[in-house]
Amino acid sequence: MIPDPLSRLFIPASRIILAIYFFLPGMMKFTQYDMHVDYMASHGMFWIPFFLILSGLIQVGGSAALLVGYRVPLVAFVLAGLTFVISLVMHDFWTMEAGLQQSHETQNFFKNMGIMAGLLALSGAGAGAFSLDNRKARA
Repeated sequence: MIPDPLSRLFIPASRIILAIYFFLPGMMKFTQYDMHVDYMASHGMFWIPFFLILSGLIQVGGSAALLVGYRVPLVAFVLAGLTFVISLVMHDFWTMEAGLQQSHETQNFFKNMGIMAGLLALSGAGAGAFSLDNRKARA
């Protein structure tokens, strides 16, 4: 059994780790825009500028909200949905011939499913300690 004081840190730690996970790729959508455009085009994506900017804004904004613990259930649910859609569209290993790229996309797809599961659990658990959500609830 994990002691209560330690387990109290698990949800904030999860929020921080997931915030970092989404912040970096979100920022890269802006700093490495052309590379992401090419990658999306290689997967047959449409309205690339719109979806690239939208996903970058959701990732960066969502990571900021997770970091400070603001509206965590909603933000985690939205990020889980985004992760699911990105996985279906950009990591479509089932359409590829067997080989290194298929293996890479399979790994990314199932890694994303694990991240999505963590986001859904966080969505149900709430913001936890050290969050704006809990600070507002006490006020």
